[in-house]
This record gives sequence, structure tokens and C-alpha cells, in this order.
Amino acid sequence: MSAIQKNVKGLLLCLVIAVPSWFLGKMFPVIGGAVIAIVAGMVTTVFWKDKNSFAPGITFTSKKILQWAVVLLGFGMDLGVVFQTGKQSLPIIVCTITTSLVLSFVLHKAMDIPSKISTLVGVGSSICGGSAIAATAPVIDADDEEVAQAISVIFFFNVLAAILFPIFGQMIGFDTTSGEAFGVFAGTAVNDTSSVTAAASTWDSMWGLGSQTLDKAVTVKLTRTLAIIPITLVLAFLRTRKASENGENKVSMKQIFPFFILYFIAASVITTVAVQSGISANVFAPVKELSKFFIVLAMAAIGLNTDIVKLVKTGGKPLVMGACCWAGITAVSLLMQHLMHIW
Repeated sequence: MSAIQKNVKGLLLCLVIAVPSWFLGKMFPVIGGAVIAIVAGMVTTVFWKDKNSFAPGITFTSKKILQWAVVLLGFGMDLGVVFQTGKQSLPIIVCTITTSLVLSFVLHKAMDIPSKISTLVGVGSSICGGSAIAATAPVIDADDEEVAQAISVIFFFNVLAAILFPIFGQMIGFDTTSGEAFGVFAGTAVNDTSSVTAAASTWDSMWGLGSQTLDKAVTVKLTRTLAIIPITLVLAFLRTRKASENGENKVSMKQIFPFFILYFIAASVITTVAVQSGISANVFAPVKELSKFFIVLAMAAIGLNTDIVKLVKTGGKPLVMGACCWAGITAVSLLMQHLMHIW
């Protein structure tokens, strides 16, 4: 009971920000509720410094609810459909993820960008934007300002992709009678689900394709999302090894193992078994929506814990890293599609 009393004020504050952000995100999907919530939280913090009594609930929301969001995300994944699509898109996904992670590591060394920011930007760019950052942050013990900075970088390139990619796809000659090529491109080269949806829906509207492109892009995107599992496990292992090499005894694999990823896998398996048994995937739609809302809620908390002035001052290098990752992923996605005769 005391834990509830301790956290309730901060949680309610986050809800006050998250609920309107959620609805605004529905109205402006290119921006999305998560970005609106994080900005609203940061602006609130500028004018309201004394949040001591709210702090425990804000921290609870930014840490625990963020993990719950990742778990619930698993209920949106029918592994049968994902694996079927993965036969075609997996080589592209592996190459784009590898490109982004290698670029972020090289730029981390070359530009002296903090390692946690580099990891979050690299993982967010390569896998699935905010969801990947949500899964990775607790594993590497990133603070809220680092998460906010990574989300901001990802958001910027999400908006650019959603606006420019349909025009770019037409310019380079994607097939306009089918959503196949652009769907694979959007699913592998755009960071966040909201922007994947926006770009693919625009292509469908441009060429009267119904939902062909959208269906393809979202399924490819879900296949990318599975990369959360090996990435978080590898990062947990690396953090434990580094702590051991530095003589730190307080960090063990058991302490930082991302158990919520196991729950994410379990949720995916439940969904897959249910769908294979004849239950409609629409049954899990409310849980998927709750997952998205939890991310918005957690972003409100992260915004409340973020110094926007400091964020702007230190944001140059991560933005350059994000640009390089985005350009690299785009180029590799197009190259792989060309080599595989999809485009």
C-alpha cells in the first residue's frame, strides 16, 4: 500500500500529460503521441522545478511501465506471419541492422559520443525506434536524459522519412502497381512504427493500392522488432563482462538480465498459438493499443526528468550519428532489394 501511495502522484501527473498526447498523436500520426508526450514533459519541467513529492511515481513510470510496454508489444506479434515474411526480408533486415550498429560504434569512437547515447541511437535506428530504445535503456542503465536525446534524434529522421520516402520511391522507380517493393523498403529503412505506417499508407493512397503496401511494411517491421531479443541479451552480457573487467562486483548477469524480454517472447508465443488455433488476431488489438499507450505514458515521465536546455546543447553529435545511421540503412536496404530482384 505504501508503494502505491508513494507512486500515485507521479503516475497521475504522467497520465495528465499522456492522455491528451495520445489523442494528439492519433490526429498527427507522423509525429506520434510518444514525441508529443516527451516534449510536453520537458516543457512542464522548465516551468515547474519542485517535483520532489512526484519523483518516485515519475521514476516508476519511466522505468517499470516502459518495460511493461515492451512485454505487451509481444501480443501484437504472430510469429507464424513474421517468420513467413522473414524468409524474404530477413537478409535485408540483418544487413540494415548490422550497418546501423557498426556506424554507431565507429562514430562513437571517432566523435567521442557517450557510449549509452550511441547505443540507444544505433539500436533505435536499426530496429524499431522508441520500442527498441524502451527495451535497451534498462539493460544498459541509461538515464532519462539519454533516452530523451535518443528519442529526439529518432523522431527527427522518422518525420523526414514519412514525408520524403514516398516521393523518393517514385523518383527511383519503385513498382507502382504493387506495394511489394515500397513495403519492404519502408519496413526496413524507416525507424518507428508510426512513421512506417505513415509512409506506407501514403504510397497506397498515391497509387490506389488499398492496404497492400501497409500490410507488407508493418509485417516486415514486426520481423525487425524481433531483433530486440538478441540485441538486449548481448548488451546485458557485454555490460556484465565490462563490469567484471573493471573490478566491479556489484553488477551481475542475474541483476541486469532483461527478464521482461522473456515475457515479451511468451506474449508472442501466446498470440501465435491463439491465432493458429483459429482465434482472430483482433482479439489482441486492445492489448497492442495499451502497449502503445504505455510507451506514451513512459515518455511523459522521461520528459519530466529531462533538462531541455541541456538536451539542445548536447544534441549535435547524436544528430549527426542519427543522420549517418539513417543514410546507411536507406542505402543498404535499396542495395539489398536490388540484389534480390525485389526492386
